[in-house]
Amino acid sequence: MIADGPREQAKRSGAAIGEFIREQRQQGQVSLRQLARLAGVSNPYLSQIERGLRKPSAEILQQIAKGLRISAEQLYVRAGFLEYREGNQELVAAILGDDELGERQKQVLLDIYESFRRENAQRRAEAESAGIVSPASAASEPADLREESFPAARSAGAQ
Repeated sequence: MIADGPREQAKRSGAAIGEFIREQRQQGQVSLRQLARLAGVSNPYLSQIERGLRKPSAEILQQIAKGLRISAEQLYVRAGFLEYREGNQELVAAILGDDELGERQKQVLLDIYESFRRENAQRRAEAESAGIVSPASAASEPADLREESFPAARSAGAQ
């Protein structure tokens, strides 16, 4: 069996996002024309998205999400623009919804946020296993934000 190439994978994800949009639209009892108007796209374009013939940009997905009154992040994950992320969903949504940021900038910010979360979780786990801190205190203050992590600040304050 030959693995699908990028073009076939894009077609499959385009069809999946289109089906999801159609399902959400039908559940919300919104017509194709109504959603197209709400999202600021043409009827034929929205129809092509729903049938998997077109893969919408992140900006179009955000407009569609607003029209459907669902989270843009749900559509981004379904479309393959974004992996599901743990953490503060309001922060993630704010980054994704910022029109002043490009798609690459948004992705970089989310990657950095996720790397900090992973790093802090790893530090908490190491501290807990070493018996240095309790889970409650480790969760309330990341190790890199505690005063002992800033020796220069301590010495400057002592002067």
